[in-house]
Amino acid sequence: MNMNTTYMMNPVEDAARSLKRAGLWDPALDIAGADSTSLRAEILTDGFWWRLERSDEAEAAVAALLEEDSVLGGFYDAQLAYTRVLFRVGPRADDGERTRAGFSAAADDERLAHWATFWLGVVAEHGDHAPEQAVEHYTQALDGALEDGDLMLESYATRHLGGQALENGDMSGLDLLRRSYHLRAALGARPHTAAAAATLADSLPPGSEAEQLKRTAARTARELRLTWLAEAL
Repeated sequence: MNMNTTYMMNPVEDAARSLKRAGLWDPALDIAGADSTSLRAEILTDGFWWRLERSDEAEAAVAALLEEDSVLGGFYDAQLAYTRVLFRVGPRADDGERTRAGFSAAADDERLAHWATFWLGVVAEHGDHAPEQAVEHYTQALDGALEDGDLMLESYATRHLGGQALENGDMSGLDLLRRSYHLRAALGARPHTAAAAATLADSLPPGSEAEQLKRTAARTARELRLTWLAEAL
């Protein structure tokens, strides 16, 4: 999962983020270079989420960013903390506090508000087990994504809203899961598309469509070494 905040793009950053979306984190880092503190933190945090490796490098990059930009650095630090807790990768006693603090501060920052709101929904859903509060955050994040034209954020908000709808017996949630899957595919976001395919497959009745989606997700997970997704499949 990633936090594609709104930036003024330049060619180097655009190319690095395209590689990152494709699950090519090492080439993305090569393009970013050693001097791009925020971009390195973004790429390494994203890579840690999907592969659950290079955590030390990600932490070092985020620590360097915290010295330059406490809010943006705290946003990535919150993602690292949440990843550790969710996947049980060396979780720490203060990770829950760091997660909430980082995302809450980012929600008050214009650059990060919509993505941070989405993440607060994730925390509400999985950390606090408060689905109604989670839906409020996801809906606000979706509104922000549509306002900004942020298709990646739209894909994440619709995926989680779709999941909540299905849990409540509303089969229209399948349409949202399909929307999420197609948005990610159109963006060339291979890890995200594989995860969306697996989620959609699990929500469909047994049949050829579900099997094809699972095969596609599993193949991508193996190719890109998406640790937790490969294990789940």
